[in-house]
Amino acid sequence: MVGDRRPVRIANCSGFYGDRLDAARLMVDGGPIDVLTGDYLAELTMLILWKARARGGPGYARTFVDQVTDVLGTCLQRGIRIVTNAGGLDPAGLAATVARTAAEQGLTPRIAHITGDDLAGRLDELTAAGERFTHLDTGRDLADAGVEPVTANAYLGGWGIAAALAGGADVVVTPRVTDASLVLGPAAWWHGWARTDWDRLAGAVAAGHVIECGPQATGGNYAFLEEITDARYPGFPIAEVAADGSSVITKHPGTGGLVSVGTVTAQLLYEIAAPDYPGPDVTAHFDTARLVQRGPDRVSLAGTRGSPPTNRLKVVLNYLGGYRNTMTLVLTGLDIERKAAWARRELFDLLGGEESFDEVDVRLLRFDRPDAESNALATAQLRITVKDSDRARVGRAFSNATQSLVLGSYAGVHTTTTPTAESAYGVYWPVTIDRRAVEQRVVFDDGTSAAITHSPAATGPAAAPIGTVPAHAEEPAHEPAHAAAPAVGAAGGGARTVRVPLGRLVGARSGDKGGNANVGLWARDDATFGWLRSTLSVERFLDLLPEARGLPVRRYELANLRALNFVVVGLLGEGVAASTRPDPQAKGLGEYLRSRHIDAPAHLLPAEHRSTGDVPAGTAPADTGQLR
Repeated sequence: MVGDRRPVRIANCSGFYGDRLDAARLMVDGGPIDVLTGDYLAELTMLILWKARARGGPGYARTFVDQVTDVLGTCLQRGIRIVTNAGGLDPAGLAATVARTAAEQGLTPRIAHITGDDLAGRLDELTAAGERFTHLDTGRDLADAGVEPVTANAYLGGWGIAAALAGGADVVVTPRVTDASLVLGPAAWWHGWARTDWDRLAGAVAAGHVIECGPQATGGNYAFLEEITDARYPGFPIAEVAADGSSVITKHPGTGGLVSVGTVTAQLLYEIAAPDYPGPDVTAHFDTARLVQRGPDRVSLAGTRGSPPTNRLKVVLNYLGGYRNTMTLVLTGLDIERKAAWARRELFDLLGGEESFDEVDVRLLRFDRPDAESNALATAQLRITVKDSDRARVGRAFSNATQSLVLGSYAGVHTTTTPTAESAYGVYWPVTIDRRAVEQRVVFDDGTSAAITHSPAATGPAAAPIGTVPAHAEEPAHEPAHAAAPAVGAAGGGARTVRVPLGRLVGARSGDKGGNANVGLWARDDATFGWLRSTLSVERFLDLLPEARGLPVRRYELANLRALNFVVVGLLGEGVAASTRPDPQAKGLGEYLRSRHIDAPAHLLPAEHRSTGDVPAGTAPADTGQLR
């Protein structure tokens, strides 16, 4: 099969730990595929698995066992290889479990697993060797934090997967590898690529990035609902990766959702920073990728250029930050702000003051409206989160005190839940280390193993460590307000503008990278992108997102995708598990930005919106994008 040069059909059946259990069966039965992959490891998942293991459970994604039990026999009959990162913190344990399950079914697959990512037991050794574990965003060294990480995992590449498949493995179980490695590894094995086939490898990384989150590539979480004419749950994605590294993104016939240039663009922008996308096997330059609609639910992804990786690997550490609890009070009708202030003062008087906690976060969430048509529409919420190293302080002592307000506080007081217990939270700490400290190994079920060498690394300027801000990233300190030059499609003097939500013109997708949030915005035609590019500077982005003021914001252009990408450093605090935002993963941030109103050239809008909120020429500034 390795010599067969037709495109390899790589299917995804999981985008996170908790995704649809029947997706594996749907992908196996829905049409021809060569490799079935599943991605289970979000950045939060390693901490979740550590907690599970601390309670006596497995350190791997248990749902994969049910999925593989269901489809393993069929996959063996059809020659479909299975590749998954569900191994998490215990790939050997998952491989053994799959072997036992297979034996109970009378099946004898060859199973390989990969090791080498887990550095938790080697931190002292690596520190002694000179590693400082410097936080990529804050610049703080781990030693200065005075904490003990509970997990530390390097992001491995795809060559271990390729070696396992070349060695005859029917099932490959990995620990923490990059998400795109689940596609790069099988594609490199299938086509016999060399370590220095940078463009081919970069193409596989781009395809892997698109399909890693399952139906997000096929209409899920898509901004333009009117484009999705089949509103059933989207089919899971398939990447048909060709020998030159190009691919076609598609899905099985007869499934819901949509595969379009728009849905693929949205996913390419998801949870990235700079267009130069670093990985352990190759740096993929997403600003070189080209998307073309090749037919219904078929999008060509080609042209992605690659360059050698750096000599450092990304490592994510998690440590326990303490304990937290949240209670929410409902406020109804009149005097919302006075009621909120009253409740806050009263609650913390009972608890010994806000200063008695390590951290307090209080948010008044206004959903209320005057003269509301129903009781529910007259309500707001006061969301109170406390954190402390003392679990008792933030446990039932806090939530019971909140509940005690119901007979002695403002009129109409009630809570959204009964008193809740505390929960431990983790803090995300991203670093890089010298890759020579990490040895990836493939272990086969006969006890044999093989070391996987690192690919040739870049030298010179291209070898900047992961996390370095590229020169073309714009931040407020480097860009004066409204400094962007006009471009084709921008409103000029006298052009008629209308005030509309930004989302009438552009799509968005947002997500988290540790404590950072990214928002990718894209246009559907060249003229609108010209306006977007000239209008949405960092300063104007901050006008639209006031809560980001005071934080570093990086702006990147991907003209090939008609897109801009913004990264807000620190918006999510110390990471998803520690964040106190109501949307801790920034999933809704892009849609919030699309809801913000902006002055835009009328001719760029769909006809039905051109007269909405007209601002006659001469009464609005020619310079578009100003908030009022």
